[in-house]
Parts: sequence; C-alpha cells; structure tokens
Amino acid sequence: MSSLGKKRIFLKVFFFLSGFLFASWASRIPTIKTSLDLNDAQLGTLLFILPISSLLGLPFSSVLISRFNTKVPILVACIFQAIALIGIGYANNIILLGFSLFMFAFSMRILNIGVNTQSVNLQKLYEKPIIGSFHGLWSVGGIAGAGLTSLLLAFNISIGTHLLIVGILGLIMAYFSYEHLLTDDRSASGNKFILGKPDPYIVCLGLLTFFAAICEGGMFDWSGIYFKEVLKTPIFTYGYLIFVVFMAAFRFISDFIVHKIGMAANYILSACLIITGILLAIIFPNIYTGLIGFAMVGMGTASIFPMTLGLAGKSTKYSPGMAISIVATYTIFGMLVGPPLIGYLSHAFNLRVSFILFAFSGFMLIPISQILFKIQSNK
Repeated sequence: MSSLGKKRIFLKVFFFLSGFLFASWASRIPTIKTSLDLNDAQLGTLLFILPISSLLGLPFSSVLISRFNTKVPILVACIFQAIALIGIGYANNIILLGFSLFMFAFSMRILNIGVNTQSVNLQKLYEKPIIGSFHGLWSVGGIAGAGLTSLLLAFNISIGTHLLIVGILGLIMAYFSYEHLLTDDRSASGNKFILGKPDPYIVCLGLLTFFAAICEGGMFDWSGIYFKEVLKTPIFTYGYLIFVVFMAAFRFISDFIVHKIGMAANYILSACLIITGILLAIIFPNIYTGLIGFAMVGMGTASIFPMTLGLAGKSTKYSPGMAISIVATYTIFGMLVGPPLIGYLSHAFNLRVSFILFAFSGFMLIPISQILFKIQSNK
C-alpha cells in the first residue's frame, strides 16, 4: 500500500473515532435525562453547554492548526475527548456532568476542525473526490456507537461501564493511528481572520452549515427522546440508529451523486428529503413512519457538511484550516440554537410540534445554496 493510501486510511480512523465517541454520548441522553430526573426544558438548558464550549474551542483550534501540523491537535483533542466521555459516564450530579460535557465539546471541536482540515489538504493530492467517504466513516462511527449502546442496554450495562469501555478504546485507537497521519500540512498564509466586510461566499457556506447543524445536531440529541416518549418504543435508540445508518450510507455515495447531478441540485434534493421525512414522522406518529421519516432525514443531511466544507477549502481569501474554522462557527451557532430550542418548544407545546423546526431548516437550504452558486459563478 502506498504511503498516501495509508494516510487516507488512518485519517478515516479518526473520523470514525469522532463519530463513535459522539454517538456514545448522544445515544445515552435518555439515560442521563432519567437518572438525573430532568424535564425537557432542563435538558435543553444542559445541552447549551455543548455548543457554547465548542464555540470557545474554535479560537484554540485556529491557533493550533496555524502553528502546528494538524496531526498534533488531532491527537491531543482525541485524548481529552475520551477522558471527558468517561467523566460523563460517572457524573452523578448536574455540576460534574456539566463540567464533563464542557470538556467533551471543547476537545470535540478541536478534533473536528483538525480532521476536516487534514481531509481538505489530502483531497488536493487526489484527482477524484474523497471527502464524502471521510464523513461516511464519521457516520459509521455513529452507527457503531449507537449499536453498542443498544447492545449494552439490552444487557443492562451501566452508563459508567459503557463509556469507560468506549473511552479506553478511543485512546488505544488514537495512539496507534497518530503516526500515520499527513505531515507538513500547515498553511503558510491565510491563517488570520480578516476584519471588515464579510465575504459573501463564506457567509453562504456558514448559513448552510448553520441550518444543517440544526437538523443534524437536533436529530442526534432528540431522536432517542422522540422514539421513547412520542412513539413509545422500548429500545429508544432505533430512531438515532436509523438516522445515522442512512446518513452513513448516503455519505459513501455522495461523491458519486454530486458528480452525476451537481452540487446545486444535490442541495435541493437534500432539502426535499429532510422536509418530507420530518413531516412524515410528525403527521403519522408511529414506529414505521417514524423509521421511514428519520431515514429520509438521514439521507437529506448526509452530504451537506462534506459538500460545504469541501467548498470552504476552495476559499481564495483564507487557508483551508481558517476557512473551515470560520464556517464551523456558524455550525456551532446552529448547534447552540437547535437542540435547546427543541427542548423549549417541546416544553411549551409538545415534541411533535417542536420538530417542525427541522423542516424549516431543511427548506432554508434551497434559497441559500442558490445564492451561493450565483456568487461562485460571478467570481
């Protein structure tokens, strides 16, 4: 195997790890909600910690990526994220849980900026598109995390033991994969944020990830709750699992789809799938339509982030790392607004009504993407 091929494989390991660690936390949210006796509004407030911490992590990720090769922040962030996950598993009060979540989200943001920057840099060494497959491995990690949670729930394994196992596995995998990552990929220019008039190209990319983050992040945090409390499903991870399975499957073929119909058409297709899937799950609240609807949402959200981050790496104003960091800021705001707002809307009305927010966010992808490609064509 070529050296370049090995770098691609081991970068996929870190994408898998990122999804695996995150899913292990997200699929246990109903457990945490029950064990700490939280209502929907209290859970929504607790979920504010993740996007706020991630937002605070963005300046650090930009500094680290501008001063070091991306493999350094990737390894350090992965270690801290695994340790924080173990802390979540053993937190027996809301203070300890809040601290662990803060550390988890902070390190997760640095890890995600690092692996996405490295994927854009590695893409430059290939003629064919490869970024979609990396995000596919992130989703596979999500499937593995949700699948393992489902298995351990069936055997009544405690959340502490579960997340300890996952954290140790993450540390081992990171240790053996680190040395094989891409080296000497630090950008020599474009590493500083430029104050002044916002770049319309970057703003559109940011808004696309903002609304995609509301859909994707909200589904991660609330799909289990929806299946447990609205659809009354005993194994509540079914909703999360079906969502990430179809998101993963479509991420692996997203490069092919984009090649066939183009990015502009694919943004519209993605939006239609999200809107239809959510409305199906809301209007017909039973397990079968819920599974079909959540599968469609998974298909719709699959290619938004790979496409958008790939476009960010083509910025003429910023280096790939800085452009991705700026776009990720919008993503964090989507995470900040989405999951907590679902909690508040659910508390005020009900969970079914609150999911309309996802349909609205999916719709917004259409006009914003059209504006983006008009800007791109005028350059």
